[in-house]
Amino acid sequence: MGGGGFSTEPDNLALDVYTIEQARRANPSVCFVATASGDAATYIVCFYAAFSQLSCQPCHLTLFDRTPDLRSLLLRQDIIYVGGGNTKSMLGVWREWGLVEILREAWDAGVVLAGISAGAICWFETGITDSWKGRLAPMACLGLLSGACCPHYDSEPERRPALHDLVVTGAVSSALALEDGAAAHFVGDKLFQVVTSRPNANAYHVRLDGCKAVDDVLSSRRLEKAMLSSAT
Repeated sequence: MGGGGFSTEPDNLALDVYTIEQARRANPSVCFVATASGDAATYIVCFYAAFSQLSCQPCHLTLFDRTPDLRSLLLRQDIIYVGGGNTKSMLGVWREWGLVEILREAWDAGVVLAGISAGAICWFETGITDSWKGRLAPMACLGLLSGACCPHYDSEPERRPALHDLVVTGAVSSALALEDGAAAHFVGDKLFQVVTSRPNANAYHVRLDGCKAVDDVLSSRRLEKAMLSSAT
């Protein structure tokens, strides 16, 4: 998810409901991982406020408090949902805790891996991140999905020109760019479809055409609006 979801669209949980629907069983267990925000309490509370009213069993993982047995917790989940924040710091903490290997094991076992912003780009070979103050840059991520990914393509004005420059200079060969309200659904490592929670949200394949970068709009499916009162 390039942006949106429960934290910024509390009146429309279409992307979150769609994520729950991809689980291998009804009433799935969903673990929220808020490492990128430093396990921000307000973010975790916001997650429970939304997901406790959906057809799922919510829980969360903390890495800045007393940390549970990570493998035991994560491998019994149906969905692992990663929040936004500082991607570089998140991956550094994950590597220290050995979480990268556990997430790969979960992926191989059929656990749905989902996320927003930092939680979206982390699954790719390369993420376009603002982890550094004042600039956007590509950084190596987990590599479960090939290529590069850039979130917030419409809501943060610097994103589009920065990504275009990275493509033109060859820093990245191409990228998947997601606007807020747009989500890319992969089955295995192949893009299955793009879904959106907003009428004008898009996803793009950003590539080099001659000496300039171009945005190819990807076909998408608009999701029915899902509010808390009707999503349970």
